[in-house]
Amino acid sequence: METQAQQTKGDANQNLKLAIAMGILKYKRLQKPNDGDPQPPCNNASESDAIVWKRKAKERKAEILRLKEDLRLAEDGIQYDAFPQSVSCKCYFFDNFGELSPKLSNDGSESNQRRFNDVLRRRFLRQVRLSERKRRRLGGLTDRSCISDYASENELEQLRASVDFLVELCETVSPLRVEEDNFKNWSHLGIDFILDTLKALSSMGMEELAVESIVSSLVTRLMRRMCNAPQDESHHSPNNVQFYVQHLMRKLGSKAYVGQRMILSVSQRISMIAESLLFMDPFDDAFPKMHNCMYIMIQLIEFLVSDNLLTWSKSEAFDLKLLEEWLTSLCHARKALELSESRNTLYILYMDRIFGDLSRQLGQVSFLQKLKPDILAKLFS
Repeated sequence: METQAQQTKGDANQNLKLAIAMGILKYKRLQKPNDGDPQPPCNNASESDAIVWKRKAKERKAEILRLKEDLRLAEDGIQYDAFPQSVSCKCYFFDNFGELSPKLSNDGSESNQRRFNDVLRRRFLRQVRLSERKRRRLGGLTDRSCISDYASENELEQLRASVDFLVELCETVSPLRVEEDNFKNWSHLGIDFILDTLKALSSMGMEELAVESIVSSLVTRLMRRMCNAPQDESHHSPNNVQFYVQHLMRKLGSKAYVGQRMILSVSQRISMIAESLLFMDPFDDAFPKMHNCMYIMIQLIEFLVSDNLLTWSKSEAFDLKLLEEWLTSLCHARKALELSESRNTLYILYMDRIFGDLSRQLGQVSFLQKLKPDILAKLFS
């Protein structure tokens, strides 16, 4: 029995030693594989596939991030800009800025229309839509006139949105930042787009009440901005916002439908300010501002008459009744300014220059005899 127990104990020790030896050998092989030992092909293939898929995942992640950045730039409206952000408009649009130019062509000729290509149109529309979405997110409500369900509805919506965009652009710019934020580029595109949309509406039979409401709102808001724009130290500084807004109104007035209504609104405003100046203390702080507003409005009328009256008169859609209306309003404005002549004779000199230009240009048109005799008497007196 004792001998058998000793033999069993010896076998167990042998098995234990053998197991320990095999474990140590296996551990050493795993820790430091010999160069001559064959490598397991399965493990190498798995490791190679893992590296490939990791690289693909990193590339896909980088691509997704790049696409997200492209989307953000596109939504900001700057990915496909035709002009660099720091460069102002150098085209024909700001030629004759602040200068009287009777030969200035503003009739929407084909050469000017070719400049307004499809790329710029899409660029401006994208910017307008972004502005509209931002306004809706902020909870602002836009005025929506009742319009009939015709093909012109889409054009009217585009006209309304572009008018809002242009006015907001003028309201956000300051005298020190006229050259920044693409003000010149966006304002140029805005004016061209508005005139182009009005032309399209005219060709399809525009809805008079809806369009007139939009145009009247545009003229009123721009005129308010022109008169109330902040000024820098120099009145005639090239960065004066008033002159830029005046130039935009001058360009809009190249279309008779807008220009005649613009003269009517501005002349009525002149009459109101002239009456206010009669009862205002010249030493009042608001007096210089009103004087400046008066000057820039009279100058705007002179620009509109000098640039466009002959071109308007050649149009088949020229409104003679509207012509008589704004001529009458202009005569009332002149009479109102005569009452303040003792304070400032420059107003009358400017108005006389306008009436002289009116007489010369209307004398060249064939419908002069169709005007009311009392208007002709005031005009040529």
